[in-house]
Amino acid sequence: MGKQSRARVLADNQAKAVGVMLRTSPRKLNLVAQSIRGKKVEYALAELSFSPKRIAKAVKKVLQSAIANAENNHDLDVDDLVVTEASVGKNLVMKRFHARARGRGVRVERPFSQVTIVVEERREEKRAKVTKSKSKAAKSGGKKPAAKKVPAKKAPESAEETA
Repeated sequence: MGKQSRARVLADNQAKAVGVMLRTSPRKLNLVAQSIRGKKVEYALAELSFSPKRIAKAVKKVLQSAIANAENNHDLDVDDLVVTEASVGKNLVMKRFHARARGRGVRVERPFSQVTIVVEERREEKRAKVTKSKSKAAKSGGKKPAAKKVPAKKAPESAEETA
């Protein structure tokens, strides 16, 4: 008698996680999100682990959550996961005042942001077929022709020849 569940927005080979109320501006967070877009999950985790940015630790947690969702909720293989989407958006902005000279106050805005990470399972079979076809082409004589050698001009040996 309860409410019907919403239809799944993502494909069957995708999983996502959302990190909300991250205490940084969206512009700074996008620099970190940009560094993991399109990478395999293991490389993205390594990138975030060694990133000097403070917010990278929070993004790493969201990525780990997306991996766990893929594994536990959607039965996807963790070794084949790729970060297909890492989108950043605005969230709450705290407004504060900073006391200034002569009784004045200046508004200070402290922005929050959110990140949505979507991981997708991509099989390695397609890439294996491509590399096999490249190796067959190389064996069958798909080499580039050697460049022709052009003789260099002789430099004048003495000053008398130039005059």
